[in-house]
Amino acid sequence: MSIIISILAFIVAIGVLVTVHEFGHFIVARRLGIRVLRFSIGFGRTLFSWRRRAADTEYIIAALPLGGYVKMLDEREGEVAPEERHLAFNLQPLWKRLLVVLAGPAFNLVFAVLAYWVIFMLGIPGIRPLVGAVPPGSPAAVAGFIREDQILAVNGSETATWDTVLLRLFAGVMQGGPVAVEVRGADGQRRELMLPIKDPRALTEPGKLLPGLGLSQWQPEAPPVIGQLSADGTAKKAGLETGDAILKVSDIPIRSPAQLVQILQASAGKTLAVTVQRDGHSLSLSLPVGRYRSEDGHVVGHIGAQVGYSQAVRERLQAEQRYNPAAALGHALTRTGSLIWLTLDAAWNMVLGNVSWRNLSGPIDIAQYAGYTAQSGLVPFLAFLAIVSISLGVLNLLPIPVLDGGHVLYFAVEALKGSPLSAQAEMMGQRVGITLLLVLMCFAVYNDLMRIFG
Repeated sequence: MSIIISILAFIVAIGVLVTVHEFGHFIVARRLGIRVLRFSIGFGRTLFSWRRRAADTEYIIAALPLGGYVKMLDEREGEVAPEERHLAFNLQPLWKRLLVVLAGPAFNLVFAVLAYWVIFMLGIPGIRPLVGAVPPGSPAAVAGFIREDQILAVNGSETATWDTVLLRLFAGVMQGGPVAVEVRGADGQRRELMLPIKDPRALTEPGKLLPGLGLSQWQPEAPPVIGQLSADGTAKKAGLETGDAILKVSDIPIRSPAQLVQILQASAGKTLAVTVQRDGHSLSLSLPVGRYRSEDGHVVGHIGAQVGYSQAVRERLQAEQRYNPAAALGHALTRTGSLIWLTLDAAWNMVLGNVSWRNLSGPIDIAQYAGYTAQSGLVPFLAFLAIVSISLGVLNLLPIPVLDGGHVLYFAVEALKGSPLSAQAEMMGQRVGITLLLVLMCFAVYNDLMRIFG
């Protein structure tokens, strides 16, 4: 079921974002007096088409929803009647053609701002950035981090959640120098720390940033509490109830949800003796552990129950960013701007070799994340759409033929030489661009497969 959800969420995400992108080209072309022959959502066989008059734009919904396109009147793609030459794209002044090309990426960035605006008004849930145990000798230990420090800011930027901490630390690591971090200790005192950076490239390997710096999320020692129960799960059949606190498993004291999950996953097919606390009383139960095959093919234990901390502990761990409409718009603009810069900076540092190419994600990884966020709720899925929309907008501006940035490059050459590039030169550029994109796509898919099987 999760695979189906991931595929559907991926199709919806790509469909929405490509439609936004192509609508940017479409609406600006129309506003500038360029005739748009066709606006298609999707590729392949036409499922539905509509136009008001024969001379109007044909609107199409096609069978393959992974994309879309806008076809304008253009002498390079077909014969243009003399009376319609003033409507052809290729015969427009350079500034008009430039605006049409830039409109697609611009609409993706505007979409991201609007998405974040809604998100900040609804509220972004997250985990408060409290630091766990600090390994001796690690960069965090050298900087002076202490267990239960709360990270307030990184390089002067506020960090309300671990998600924002990761973004700010990644940006700081790419700069190569020490990263300034403001923290507040368990005693309430604020401190300014300088986090040393020794090997930026190693830290940018996927999953290596926080461990490489010696930072981790604080995990309070508290008995895990049973949440929602599946009707056919072994937990419900064993007599566990929502709100039960798990004190022991086979006489082993349980001090966190992570510890309990680890024990259960390693106990597939076994029956465990558990001690629970319910309404102030201790109970002993026999808990059979079911078997579940994960997406990577491993068999793990499963009891059909959500496990987490108590409400009091969750309130200390959880953080939420919620603002009124005016403040939310300001934060949306700031978040979008910082992610645009981070995307450009990361891409440039990949070229220079300062950032690991393993950060490049392909369609498999994107689809998995789309499915995960779609199942998590509206806000996580909107945040996913905003991030992908920013990536789509920024990457489309790279000076690679076949991308919008490639057309901008052609226009720059045209402005310098006083005439458009020849059809032969444009075709050669298209071939180079397609080859480069295919290489990047193959590498991204390879990264996806390595994450799954490596």
